[in-house]
Amino acid sequence: MNIPFILPLVFVAFALILIFKTVKIVPQKQVMIVERLGRYNKAAIAGLNIILPFFDSVRAVLDLREQISPIEPQSVISRDNVTMQVDAVIYYVIVDPVRATYEVQNLRWGIEQLTLSALRNVIGSLDLDHTLTSRDTINTQIRAALDQSTQPWGVKIIRVELKNINPPDEIKLTMEKQMTAERSRRAVVTTAEGEKASAILKAEGQKQSKIVSAEGEKQSAILSAEGQAEARLKVAQAEAQAIQLITGALGGTDHPAQYLLAQRYLESLVQIAQGANKTVFLPYEAAGVMSSLGGIKELIKDADLKAKV
Repeated sequence: MNIPFILPLVFVAFALILIFKTVKIVPQKQVMIVERLGRYNKAAIAGLNIILPFFDSVRAVLDLREQISPIEPQSVISRDNVTMQVDAVIYYVIVDPVRATYEVQNLRWGIEQLTLSALRNVIGSLDLDHTLTSRDTINTQIRAALDQSTQPWGVKIIRVELKNINPPDEIKLTMEKQMTAERSRRAVVTTAEGEKASAILKAEGQKQSKIVSAEGEKQSAILSAEGQAEARLKVAQAEAQAIQLITGALGGTDHPAQYLLAQRYLESLVQIAQGANKTVFLPYEAAGVMSSLGGIKELIKDADLKAKV
């Protein structure tokens, strides 16, 4: 065995081991807790760090990034004695690596146990309906309880999220029936409200239609009356002009009333004579009428004389 060749190899191996123990490279977002002779010495940050071999030792390497810790489904009893399965996820970050190393034996396990305790306390104070509809409230209360409990450990709880809340199968069946009944009730109410609104709109439409129809009939009656009055006026004016022309042709302009009275009387006599009863009754004022007829005769004579002249 050649000792001169072995000694350099031993020296080189010893130097390599010494360098390996002296130089420590810490990755970004990690912290290395270094102890010297069993006591805390320093927290080596990211980058190249030198420690004394055989005197210094690495106690722990902690990740300073946000940590995610899932909580497996746990049996939790609500205030109304309903047992349900609940699971969650905790998001936390280490803000003090020294306390996270020395103040708790197992940081992740301790956070999980605190979460289970807070979960049972919060859900135990709520009934099933509030548990199913108050996820945000439950998350906030659990996070506040955990944040206060983990502060001595140098940990900050970012948020807590409930994943699933699973009540027993018989409770699920009852909830489904209740939900179906509620939806049916809402459908009936919606249908009734729709029919009510439709009836109101229909009645309003009929009311407006009647109002418009009445207004139309009113305007039509007014226009018809105005038309009849205007027609009668035109007829009366035409008759007056005709009588004026006739009396003028007969030779005088001061006898239109006598002519009109005699004409109406003669027409009445003709109608009476055409009836079945041939008996004719002369009125009390027949003499006056005959005088009117005489006047008409005089008018005709005057007209003939003027024509001859």
